[in-house]
Amino acid sequence: MSAGAKKILDDLRRARVLVIHPKDEDGVALTDHLRRLGCDVATAWPPPAQLPEGIDTVFVQLDDAAVGHLLPSIEEREPALIAIVTYESPTSLKAIADFNAHGVISKPLRPLGILTQFALARYRHGYEGRLANKIRRLEETIKGRRSVEKAIKLLTSVNTMDEEAAYRLLRERASARRLTMTSVAESIIAAHEAMSGLGLHMSWSADRE
Repeated sequence: MSAGAKKILDDLRRARVLVIHPKDEDGVALTDHLRRLGCDVATAWPPPAQLPEGIDTVFVQLDDAAVGHLLPSIEEREPALIAIVTYESPTSLKAIADFNAHGVISKPLRPLGILTQFALARYRHGYEGRLANKIRRLEETIKGRRSVEKAIKLLTSVNTMDEEAAYRLLRERASARRLTMTSVAESIIAAHEAMSGLGLHMSWSADRE
């Protein structure tokens, strides 16, 4: 077995799975298959009011089941989600989209295909998480740059200094206080807004502590 394949199997075995499915032949077969793989598997039927703590992967039957109430809990916990459907009906397709399923398994369930969808769902879930983190960091970077730019404009408007001197002042203050330039900029903006609210004017100098 290659290192890549072993890594995928190890990830699946570490999964904490909840199977939301009737305890019929299909439900038992799915649960047994996941347990043979080595997963920590819990079952729930009828669908619970919300997801239990610690669950990172959910297999959920969407056909003819009242599971819509789980959406807020799923959006909050953000597990990898594999939808189980019997028919490719418009209702099922809408439910798959509403739940933002990472994988889909059709009934009747067969061992062949479960592992593939399980691995695919875990991969897609991880990829989406990494992408969301990257977007969040980019948004924070953009927000920080805007704060720095705003602080520089404030400094140049209330002091006799150009933008280069204002930028240098921000950088020096950040270095001296072991803070980010964004933090110092946000402090300047907050101070300016507070003083403006009192009808006062802010003034900064290069030697101000």
